[in-house]
Order: sequence, then structure tokens, then C-alpha cells
Amino acid sequence: MDKDKQYHIGLKKGDVGRYVLLPGDPKRTELIAKFFDNAKEVAFNREFRTFVGWIDKIKVMTTSTGIGCPSCAICIEELSKLGAEIFIRVGTTGALQDNIKLSD
Repeated sequence: MDKDKQYHIGLKKGDVGRYVLLPGDPKRTELIAKFFDNAKEVAFNREFRTFVGWIDKIKVMTTSTGIGCPSCAICIEELSKLGAEIFIRVGTTGALQDNIKLSD
């Protein structure tokens, strides 16, 4: 393995943008990347799939985190080491209790 790449996400310095959209599902990264200019898949390792592109001349990216807090933490920690700064979690949610509305 390339010693400059992060072990889990398979990215290195220069691959990342400052802004990262974080869905759980790797398939959603492809959907999100359709909104980027010049989108390019740069890594796909296990649950971590990454596309990089541009919005209004700003480098942005989307990386899937997989399911659960541990894999999300791994993803964010490795991206942070490479220079990513703003993380926005995107995805679906639900509620088990009837008194909690989905918009709460």
C-alpha cells in the first residue's frame, strides 16, 4: 500500500477538498457527485467511496461512511488528516416512537 494514503479511505493529500458531504451508502456518493462539475471517482475501499468535483470553482467531495459511528469516525479522522475541514452528514432517518415526527 502507498504509505502516503490513508489506510481505510484510500486517499492522500491533494485528493481532498475542504468541504465533504457524507452519506452512509456508497451508492449515494454517485448520486451526489452528479451535482458536481467535473466529478471523478478517486477511491473506493470497502464502504468508503469518494468522488471529487467542483461547485462554483470550489473543490468539494463526497465520501460514504458506511453504517454506524465507528466507521463514520474513521472516515472523518482520516479525511481531517488530509485537510478536509467542513463535514456535512446527509442521508435518511426515521423514528421508532409515534410521538416523534420525522421532521423533528
